[in-house]
Amino acid sequence: MDSARLSLSDARRALLAKEISASELTDACLKRITAVNPELFAYLEVFEDEARHAAAAADGKLAASSEVGPLEGIPIAVKDNLLNAGHAVTAASKILERYRAAYSATVLEKIRAAGAVILGRTNMDEFAMGSSTESSAFGATKNPWDVLRVPGGSSGGSAAAVAADLCIAALGSDTGGSIRQPAALCGVVGLKPTYGRVSRYGLIAMASSLDQIGPLAKTVEDAAALLSVIEGEDQRDSTTASEPPTDWKRRADLKGVRVGIPQEYQEGIADLPMGAAIEKAVAKLRELGAEVKEISLPHAPYALAVYYVLMPAEVSSNLARFDGVRYGPRAAGENLLELYRQTRGAFLGDEARRRIMLGTYALSAGYYDAYYRKAQEARTLVKQDYRAAFTQVDVLVAPTSPTTAWPLGEKFDDPLAMYLADVDTVSANVAGLPAITIPCGLLDGLPAGLQFIGPAWSEGMLFSVADCAERAFEFRKLKVSSQ
Repeated sequence: MDSARLSLSDARRALLAKEISASELTDACLKRITAVNPELFAYLEVFEDEARHAAAAADGKLAASSEVGPLEGIPIAVKDNLLNAGHAVTAASKILERYRAAYSATVLEKIRAAGAVILGRTNMDEFAMGSSTESSAFGATKNPWDVLRVPGGSSGGSAAAVAADLCIAALGSDTGGSIRQPAALCGVVGLKPTYGRVSRYGLIAMASSLDQIGPLAKTVEDAAALLSVIEGEDQRDSTTASEPPTDWKRRADLKGVRVGIPQEYQEGIADLPMGAAIEKAVAKLRELGAEVKEISLPHAPYALAVYYVLMPAEVSSNLARFDGVRYGPRAAGENLLELYRQTRGAFLGDEARRRIMLGTYALSAGYYDAYYRKAQEARTLVKQDYRAAFTQVDVLVAPTSPTTAWPLGEKFDDPLAMYLADVDTVSANVAGLPAITIPCGLLDGLPAGLQFIGPAWSEGMLFSVADCAERAFEFRKLKVSSQ
């Protein structure tokens, strides 16, 4: 048995039963990384010695059967925008290439306290700006299903690492779909929690009102296990809420569950192969007993435009600190303005500079009311649509991505086409709602993702519904037979 292929839940059961040691499990993942990562480039850096030391410590606790954490001995990968004290953390940008974190993100403190073995930091789009992990300053990550295709983004490294069994589970961040979209393209499970469910302390911010850290995993049960460790109020992050821990129960069927299909999501894919895949998945939900009805989110078509005004505005503010004075390397300039211009031109990529410019423009005098204020007003309408929908149904289903993974380079030089890759995911971020994606089948040999969106703080319900659907889709069996 290749233990690197185990799910988190199966690995934990094997560890507790002493069928395998944490060191053996970690070695199996490291062996896979050595063999596969040079081609996939899922990891920017592997903490081999540190991981082996942590695994040995976990084995000591497991042998003594005392104070065993919920992630004891489980190898986890973390996205390269989560601060890890003493380690390089670059957000895949040249401007942070020499930066070393002075403290650790709350989520890393939590998984370490739970016994996790942190394997390394994964590749991503620069400052999480992208949908393909091609904008990384250090090179693109490839999709494990087809190395000539993108893994999605911006958490493409984490998604590829989970899909290729280079870790047991991973952490990513989701600003407009950056967990769910790559999870769908790589055939794994990805959760964006409710805004405020998980602390953002120690996350290199892109858009602070939209960012949320969440798990990427091989199964829904695994995602729930990882969320249970990282969730909770944090005094260092005032946006976290004091909500009860997520609780969920496994369902035998979906009887009594009201499932809504937003017609606005269907219109964009009705004539595409993804439309047929989603229709087939919804039919399976009906077989499981779900009551399926079509509903409308009238302002959903505006969510992408809202996102691409609000997000760049927040980017322009959050990235102001990377100027060659406070953080990062410095390029020569005759005056302060020239220093800023030369530094950013030399060490920030095209997409980062593009979004800074867009955001600065939207916030500038004379345009603030026309763009930023109007986008905030439209954001309220999007939230109201969801609130009204959840008086009729318990959960919404939609595609996670309008297409499967596309070839490397196909959209990289066309920013608008790349932005449209987020069309199915951004509205959950705009509204601050939880959403989970699970693989629902294959289209021409590539994974397709089905997304479940729920009301705020409904992660428990989402896990129950998604887990039931996941078992019915039997994708993990399909994956084994197709690879």
